[in-house]
Amino acid sequence: MADKHLTLELVTPEKVAWSAPADFVVLPAYNGEMGVLPGHQSFLVQLGAGEVRVTAGKDVKHFAISGGFAEIKNDTVSLFAETAEDAGQIDAERAHQALEKAKAVVHSGLDPMQLAAMEAAIRRAQVRVRVARRSSAPSAPPHIGQ
Repeated sequence: MADKHLTLELVTPEKVAWSAPADFVVLPAYNGEMGVLPGHQSFLVQLGAGEVRVTAGKDVKHFAISGGFAEIKNDTVSLFAETAEDAGQIDAERAHQALEKAKAVVHSGLDPMQLAAMEAAIRRAQVRVRVARRSSAPSAPPHIGQ
């Protein structure tokens, strides 16, 4: 199986955010992380807000997504996300400010619908902050899939 690869297609409503070969993909499935290797059984999974990690050789690429679903079929992982941001493209300070703002609003007496929306905003902001930190850590050159 060493010579087999996956193809990852990361799609948002606006564009194909990324498409490239991969050796291993970790998805933020709704009920926990899910790893995908070549030869994985066909599968459809709901995704929550979280980090997608893509390993190709020695390189690892990180994306923050805010939910969606993924289809795994014939060594292709088609990930359809509401939003997808490469770790290197996230402004960590702005993401941290959005997180603090969302936390402040939650404590201001919201109705249940508003509270659910703000909790979702907090989860998205937390993911963005965590993934943005990845871009400041030493990482592989950004040539994967380009």
